[in-house]
Amino acid sequence: MSAPVVATTRAELSAARAAMAGRVAVVMTMGAIHAGHRRLMQVAREQADSVLVTIFVNPLQFGAGEDFQRYPRDLAADLAACEQEGVDVVFAPDEAVMYPPDAELVHRDAGWLGAQFEGATRPGHFDGVLTVVAELLTLIKPDLAFFGEKDAQQLELIRRMVAERGEPVEVRSVETVREPDGLALSSRNRYLSPDERVAARSLSQALRAGAANAGRGVAAAISAARAVLAAQPMIDIDYLAAVDDRTWRDPDADTDRLRLLVAGRIGNTRLIDNVVVDRPAAGGA
Repeated sequence: MSAPVVATTRAELSAARAAMAGRVAVVMTMGAIHAGHRRLMQVAREQADSVLVTIFVNPLQFGAGEDFQRYPRDLAADLAACEQEGVDVVFAPDEAVMYPPDAELVHRDAGWLGAQFEGATRPGHFDGVLTVVAELLTLIKPDLAFFGEKDAQQLELIRRMVAERGEPVEVRSVETVREPDGLALSSRNRYLSPDERVAARSLSQALRAGAANAGRGVAAAISAARAVLAAQPMIDIDYLAAVDDRTWRDPDADTDRLRLLVAGRIGNTRLIDNVVVDRPAAGGA
């Protein structure tokens, strides 16, 4: 494997992008690369001719009191991971490059969906996500963009933004990568103490319990999931909900594809997870 070309300025990115052959895929990250990111790169490598990874801790998506300053940063390790996965180009700008002080940045509005769930707890979070994604798409002009299903609400909002703006890029999703005990991989998992790590697996266990009971209706699914979470006092639940996966509205009797969502805080670490459940369109909410 050869080391990827590393661009840190817009001019370097433009030159590196111009040299990329065939269909170009982008994987956007905030660094702290783990097996979930690697899976995105692997799928991108399989489905595109060239792969570009971005590494940028985006301040616009962090609210007051969140973990922007302590968010893990290790560029050397991230570049080594990108090399191992055959990435062609890495764009690793600093904040002044990403958001030039003399340029007019177009801030994106995530709308009604951006104010639900993660957006209700973290106001403005998805506006910041969409703003940086839109800027990166403009700079990179990829053919394909890969995002993980763990961040399902983010994925849905990006898909909607791309469709609304008529972006010439295809957004593709990759299944959530999990630890053997079911915990969804996240850069924030490294903050967990050993006891907190054990408690964290209750999030995925709750979702599995909900999915197993979804055939009896949404209320039964939520009740089963809530029972699992109630047995783990170390988790402070932010939300546990079900939506119609096609609309992200409340499910009804015709909903045949549910998405169960959960978020909670364990110690000082906030984690999210979700699963999709196909069910017969009967039984109601």
